[in-house]
Amino acid sequence: MATLDSAPASAGRLRVAMPSVAERVAQELRRQLAEGALIPGARLTESTIAEDLGVSRNTVREAFAELASERLVVRHPNRGVFVASLGAEDIHDVYTVRRFIEVSAMRGGGSPEDVAAVRAAVEEGKRAAAAGDDEAGGTANQHFHGAIVAMARSPRLNTVMAQVLAEMRLFFHKATADALFYQRYLPDNEAICEALEAGDPDRAADLLLAYLDRSEDNLAAVHGE
Repeated sequence: MATLDSAPASAGRLRVAMPSVAERVAQELRRQLAEGALIPGARLTESTIAEDLGVSRNTVREAFAELASERLVVRHPNRGVFVASLGAEDIHDVYTVRRFIEVSAMRGGGSPEDVAAVRAAVEEGKRAAAAGDDEAGGTANQHFHGAIVAMARSPRLNTVMAQVLAEMRLFFHKATADALFYQRYLPDNEAICEALEAGDPDRAADLLLAYLDRSEDNLAAVHGE
């Protein structure tokens, strides 16, 4: 059975260009954060994660250090490592990053394949709404914003966005006490996607900017309560 610690023997000369095992563990944990599988305040256990991912505890410890530097987890002496609980003061900073990354990527437009990935995320959100599954709707919304940044075809921006999406899901956990939280954004996602499909990335970017402004205001209100 292949694990994250496994690597083909023939890959030796390419290994320098590949992410380390600890980086891949950190990537997996970011994905779980972004998709809502790990909630704020949850305790993360080295031994459990090491067993689940087929890696050593030292590797998990390295991944925790990377995530702690990104403020996605916190280490409490004599207690362990916990998923971070972000506060209202972090919201504006994260949305500032989102405006720069997402709106710029949108203005650049994308290939038909890129736009199809945005459309696929919109349709994923519609299916989740029809099923009354707000958690799946949240994941679809994350996929939508990830697909927007992916249009820039920049691995570095994708890496930054992976961290941002993980932080966003931590914010959203409190907001989703409202069961219709994600469904309210579906018409915006649809309008943005339609503008892209019509070949008008500037209009799509303007719609996205207004969307992010409203989203920041909504989250600030929730976390300011």
